[in-house]
Amino acid sequence: MIYLSLILCFLAGERADPDTIKWFEKLSNAPVIDHWWQTETSWAISSNCAGIEKFPIKYGSAFKPVPGYDLKVLNSEGKENKPGQMGDIVVKLPLPPGTFPTLWNADQRYKEVYMSTYEGYYQTYDAGHVDEDGYVWIMSRTDDIINVAGHRLSTGAIEEVLAEHKNVAECAVIGIADKLKGQLPIGLIALKAGVDRDNKEITKECVALVREKVGPVAAFKLAIVVKRLPKTRSGKVLRGTVRKIADGETYKVPPTIDDPAILDEIKKDLKDNNILKG
Repeated sequence: MIYLSLILCFLAGERADPDTIKWFEKLSNAPVIDHWWQTETSWAISSNCAGIEKFPIKYGSAFKPVPGYDLKVLNSEGKENKPGQMGDIVVKLPLPPGTFPTLWNADQRYKEVYMSTYEGYYQTYDAGHVDEDGYVWIMSRTDDIINVAGHRLSTGAIEEVLAEHKNVAECAVIGIADKLKGQLPIGLIALKAGVDRDNKEITKECVALVREKVGPVAAFKLAIVVKRLPKTRSGKVLRGTVRKIADGETYKVPPTIDDPAILDEIKKDLKDNNILKG
């Protein structure tokens, strides 16, 4: 008889909600390291480096920057934020060995896209914060930060609250255009298998949960139940594409999408809930 032992589970791609991580740890009796890295870096930017020194787990964080990365969180003026303040996550140059030195046949584009937003820094296009203990919290992509009546809100922070609802399997939050507030957050919720409750009751509870934990500033008033979320084959939710659909903008079906038919399902759900514009 062969016995398999799982020592560590490393998670990448979509940020995992704490409840899912705790569920897997209980099931596998192995710790989950929800580290953060990018294709451009070829290696983890922040992680729990088991071969160096194990840090205590903070569920929802991506642990601490690994050696070689001088990570900062900057505001829109390029000034470093205080611990706990949301901002653009950047890496001070030079990047460590092994990261991408340029783009293929596009040196100028490499500089303009990644190195020009904040002089002297690599722009990761991820947003989040670093806490007082140095733990990195990746909350969303910078284009997933929504502006509600002048307040910059992380869709990831709202998603984390929605995921706490006992009937929610997974969720995504997008910011749709609003004439009065600039943008409004909309929650897309996929329910757990076997849930037999009225969808309106569940969404009402989700709205109340966000209001309680994030606050009225989020202006979160609408959540809809969907069959499934549109994702890439690597598991990343296509929030930007859904936002364009909701706002009636022209969009292209991403070549990395797992199942293009999901976008038609989402479009129908948005239409049925009077969200679809155009």
